[in-house]
Amino acid sequence: MINKIAASVADALADVKDGATVLIGGFGTAGIPNELIDGLIAQGAKDLTVVNNNAGNAEVGLAALLKAGRVRKIICSFPRQADSQVFDGLYRSGKLELELVPQGNLAERIRAAGAGIGAFFCPTGYGTELARNADGSAKETREINGRQYVLEMPIHGDVALIKAERGDRWGNLTYRMAARNFGPVMATAAKKTVATVHDIVELGELDPEIIVTPGIFVHHVVKIPRIATQAGGLKKAA
Repeated sequence: MINKIAASVADALADVKDGATVLIGGFGTAGIPNELIDGLIAQGAKDLTVVNNNAGNAEVGLAALLKAGRVRKIICSFPRQADSQVFDGLYRSGKLELELVPQGNLAERIRAAGAGIGAFFCPTGYGTELARNADGSAKETREINGRQYVLEMPIHGDVALIKAERGDRWGNLTYRMAARNFGPVMATAAKKTVATVHDIVELGELDPEIIVTPGIFVHHVVKIPRIATQAGGLKKAA
């Protein structure tokens, strides 16, 4: 019987290795799998390459992973914002590598990995520093129909950490509005995908027409409490 429901975050993340490339869903604070990030900190894997749209907010979630010194390199589109002090300090002190990728390119490079595309040409970044590799060498360019394009490589992950809304024991997932963001493409691009959900339902309860991430792309599902906003503040739902 297929059952991808993990007993705990620790069980789901037990085999993440040092040096892994970790795709982490989320856009700013929307859809960030904080419980999985906290679990990764507790698990102890280090020398990680992290792929996310941002580079952490305040000192929680992704910023906490950076602060713990577990990340060697981050690949993202928006590393700096008003509360990105952890990233700022690490980057300026030379303790963290950065690969800056335009947001559309980031999404497409991840999607290409999941789709089995070896590389693709994109016009974004042509003639700028973004058209250089991490080692400073120029990326391949080509003129297509009178327009200049840059060759971009897919971004594969060893593990993807994503936040979903509902799931079943086969790993089928649905998301809540904007919290979906990078989750679906990251799930396809990683060797292993771990997802948190607030609700686990019986097989057949999820309408096939609304399943966004099919279970074939998911290896572990972990149920987490829902945080409800009430007049008295934040409260964990039963």
